[in-house]
Amino acid sequence: MKYKRSKQRERILELLGQTESHPTADWLYQKLKKEFPTLSLGTVYRNLNILVEQKLIQKLPFGSTHDKYEVIKSPHYHLVCENCGSVQDFNMPQYTDINEQAQRMSHFNISRHRIDFFGTCEKCQSKNKKPKGV
Repeated sequence: MKYKRSKQRERILELLGQTESHPTADWLYQKLKKEFPTLSLGTVYRNLNILVEQKLIQKLPFGSTHDKYEVIKSPHYHLVCENCGSVQDFNMPQYTDINEQAQRMSHFNISRHRIDFFGTCEKCQSKNKKPKGV
């Protein structure tokens, strides 16, 4: 589908391209509401859906209110902190034959895969370390 040019959509894409984090729609809304006083959270969601449809960004679903977004770039995996919810890109060698292997084993037409690793980030680990002798 063809969409009219939108300053709000362009800024959402620009913000996503400038951050290392994987922000939520609410984070984007908070960042943009000063610049666009009439902006609504619904408008942010609609524009995010359009950008996903245009294959400019991808949605990383982590529960309905915690979906995160990122600009589509080279294939990579993610590290997800189970404590604070942060998501980080994790660039390790891709398993290039995993799609073909899964397709052979399942007879499903595989187009892509997503792998997320769950654990505790360094920041949360250091917060939870207790001083010696306590």
